[in-house]
Formats: sequence, C-alpha cells, structure tokens
Amino acid sequence: MAAVTTIDELDRAILGILQEEGRITNVELASRVGLTAPPCLRRMRALEEAGVIRGYHAELDAAQLGYGIMVFVLVSLRSQAEDALKAFESHVAELPEVRECHMLNGEIDFILKIVAHDLQSFQSFLTSKLTPAPNVASVKTSLTIRTSKVSCGIPVDVD
Repeated sequence: MAAVTTIDELDRAILGILQEEGRITNVELASRVGLTAPPCLRRMRALEEAGVIRGYHAELDAAQLGYGIMVFVLVSLRSQAEDALKAFESHVAELPEVRECHMLNGEIDFILKIVAHDLQSFQSFLTSKLTPAPNVASVKTSLTIRTSKVSCGIPVDVD
C-alpha cells in the first residue's frame, strides 16, 4: 500500500463524488472535477493504492431482502484482556447478521448492529450465536423503531 503524502482539493472532490456515486465513469468523474480522464484515473488509482479508497459497494435495501428488523446490541465481556477481545471480534466477524462491530470505551465493551428477518429469528440468533460467544458477560438489546438518517462513508471536506 503506497502512502498518499497529501490529499488536495481535487482528490477530495474525487472522493466526495465517488462516495456518492461509486458507479460513475472515469470520464464523467474527470469532467465534474475539471480534469481530463488520464490524470483523474491516476489520482483515483493512487487513492486506491494508498488505502484511502478501500472498496466499492452497492447499497442494498434490507427490507426488500427480507431483513425486517435492525437491532443494536451492547455487549460486556468478562475480561478485557487483548486475547479475549480478539476472540470475541473473531467470533462476530463470522456472523453475517452482525453488520457492524465497534469496541467502545467505558462500561460497555462492544456495540453491534445486527439485522434479522424478524423478532423470532433475532431471538434465535441471540440465544444460539451471540450470548454463548467467548467471554460474554452480558448483552443488552435495543430494537430500532425508525431510522431517520443513514449516511454512508465520511464527510469529505473540500477546502
């Protein structure tokens, strides 16, 4: 992975557009940022090689694929030793229902974002796959009632 020494205004413009429209053609992208296609592609490839751009993804509609509920789960572990943390992270990495896993500072060790087809399938997931996970001391769940904002990616500030 090569390092990008500086990310200038053109790079930020490229990143902002790609984050919103990952399927944009290089020609259209170049036109929108005021470059010709070859230097635009070089910049994009440099950002990819440096790891600034980590991938391209399709945003899927969970409900249309039968995932009717989303739950946030707060997990506390018995031990916070590094091997215990890694064992838990490895376990949840293998569970496709877990869409995000974040280690937290404070009273709770992890917050997980989980999708399930319905409440019954979530309950089954919880009792068969999550609570028996290595080192789990307690689990608290919060079912999502409504989602008012989802923003993929991060803010890309153009100076």
